[in-house]
Amino acid sequence: MAIRKRTIALGAAAALMVGGGGWYASLDKETRGLIAAMPTDRDVLTWKLDQRDAAFRAMDRLPVLAKANTFAAAPAPTALPAGKPLEMPGFADYAAKQRLAGIVIIQDGKVRFEHYGLGFDAKGRWTSFSVAKSFTSTLVGAAIRDGKIKSLEDKVSRYIPDLRGSAYDDVSVRQLLMMSSGVQWNEDYEDPNADVAKFNNAEPEPEVDATVSYLRKLPRAHPPGTVWHYNTGETNLIGVLVSSAVGKPLSEYMEEKIWKPAGMEQQGTWLLGQTGHEIAGCCIQAATRDYARFGQFVLGGANGLVPDGWFAQATVKQKFYGEPGRGYGFQWWTYDDGSFAAQGIFGQGIFIDPKRKLVIASNANWTRATEGPEGEWREAFYKQVQALIDAGG
Repeated sequence: MAIRKRTIALGAAAALMVGGGGWYASLDKETRGLIAAMPTDRDVLTWKLDQRDAAFRAMDRLPVLAKANTFAAAPAPTALPAGKPLEMPGFADYAAKQRLAGIVIIQDGKVRFEHYGLGFDAKGRWTSFSVAKSFTSTLVGAAIRDGKIKSLEDKVSRYIPDLRGSAYDDVSVRQLLMMSSGVQWNEDYEDPNADVAKFNNAEPEPEVDATVSYLRKLPRAHPPGTVWHYNTGETNLIGVLVSSAVGKPLSEYMEEKIWKPAGMEQQGTWLLGQTGHEIAGCCIQAATRDYARFGQFVLGGANGLVPDGWFAQATVKQKFYGEPGRGYGFQWWTYDDGSFAAQGIFGQGIFIDPKRKLVIASNANWTRATEGPEGEWREAFYKQVQALIDAGG
């Protein structure tokens, strides 16, 4: 019944906006596109392809869809000078199969390749999905550098008292970062009864953060630290932990520690959950070039705003999840060759290769959230770019 009410509300809002005449005509193309293909509910996992094409570039445009906090662009954006163009054989076919909206390849601090599709461009903002997890992880490092989080071995409940007595009471900050809490969770994106589909819409307890309210009811499946299990809800919990520790909204801390220091060219936004907290495991909206700037920022050690050696821990294999040559760090996907990546459903990604000083930031709208050949094609593309650079391309 609750889903049906949301469906009616969104549909009615679209009708009213289209009927607004001159006001509608004054909107930017992203907002008009969103209204024309207005999703029928707030669950992105149920949206049709054309609805996602319209919404992924405009998630923050209409409060009826989602509210958002903003981070201001840097006063002096970090320059991205043009480098030697990188010749990309077969790229047109790859872009079509990936349904690429934007890709920026930076090598040795210079833009070697840039492309946009799906009617998107360099001025637009595309949603991140779980790429946001790696931003959130970096904010944990900043909070440790600031002395607000004392230790990775601290229990999570030290910073979120509402978790006391739950399965999270014995979970450390480190274990949360590595997705090894041992708490039961279902992340199946195609199961409407999975936790990942239900938790954002679950009714929170009075005066309790929505994420905390849902997660503190979950049972334990394994002892803390023993089993890796992917859990978006827990990254949301990390966001609550950081904002509680630093005493300010997560978006404000993001602007202070990442957005402005990284020299972002455009305003970014972060969608909010039911109780007004940023959805830390998801839902940053940014320009593709600014996602690439985040990769550069990480390559440079985040301007000393995280502890020495932070990325040496965060971006190497802390947990093995079963794929040879791969692993999971602190909210980063790792490769045994020293590369690492931020990844989000439907084809969002930031690939970082320190040895080659390489960053590949890309946004897309795959036909399915994760299951399909697109992920394998993207991995092959990363290897192709590495090989081209090694060959002097």
